[in-house]
Amino acid sequence: MPNLALVTGANKGIGLEIVRQLAAKDWRVFLTGRSRSQVMDAAASLGPSVTPIVLDVTSISSIESAFRTVSQETDHLDVLVNNAAIADDDDGSVFDLPAERLHRMFETNTIGPLLMIQAFLPLLRSSQSGRIINVSSGAGQLSELGTWAPAYSISKTALNGVTNQFASALTGENIPVNSVCPGWVRTDMGGSDAPRSVEQGADTIVWLATEAPQSMTGQFVKDRKAIPW
Repeated sequence: MPNLALVTGANKGIGLEIVRQLAAKDWRVFLTGRSRSQVMDAAASLGPSVTPIVLDVTSISSIESAFRTVSQETDHLDVLVNNAAIADDDDGSVFDLPAERLHRMFETNTIGPLLMIQAFLPLLRSSQSGRIINVSSGAGQLSELGTWAPAYSISKTALNGVTNQFASALTGENIPVNSVCPGWVRTDMGGSDAPRSVEQGADTIVWLATEAPQSMTGQFVKDRKAIPW
C-alpha cells in the first residue's frame, strides 16, 4: 500500500507543489482547499493518486467532513501537512492592529492546524510512522521577530507554540511534530520578487514527510536543518 498524506491549502502554491512531489514518489495524497473548482482542477492535473477534498480549516464541520471522507478511504494517515494560511497585513502596524484581523489570521494560521491535528490524530496513530508538519514562517521566528505583518507574524509564532505543545504531548508515540520555514517563496502570498521557487519552498516539507529521522521532533526546520525558534 502506498504511503498516505493529507495537505491543506494545496490547490496552489507551495501546497500544490508538496502534493506534486509526494505523488511523484508514488504517495497517495489527499489534496484539500476551500474552492471546489480549484481543488478538483488541481487534483486532476496530478493524476489518479491525488484525491481532492473540499476543506475549510476554519470550520469544525468541514474538518469533520474531511475526516469522514478520508476514513472511508483508509484506516490510517502517514503524514498531515498543515499548509493552509492567509496573510493580508504586510503594511499594517501593531499600534493599530484591528482585533478582527488578528482573529481572522489566527482562525486559519493557528487554530486551523490545531483542530486538524486533533481531528486526524486517530488516523495518524494508526500509522506505523505518522508525522505532522506545520508550515510556519520566518516571520514568526522569535529570535528574528520584527514589525512586519504583525497579525501574520504573531499567528505563526503561535503556530510554533502549537507544534511544541503537540510534540511534547506525543512524546513516546513515535509521531514527530515539526514546524517548517519554507523561506520567501514566489507564490500569490510571497509575490513575484521572492527569491525561492515553489520547488525550493516545498523541499524541506517533503523531506520531513519522507526522509527525515522519525526521532526528529519539536523542531523549527529550514533547508533541512533545525533553526532557533
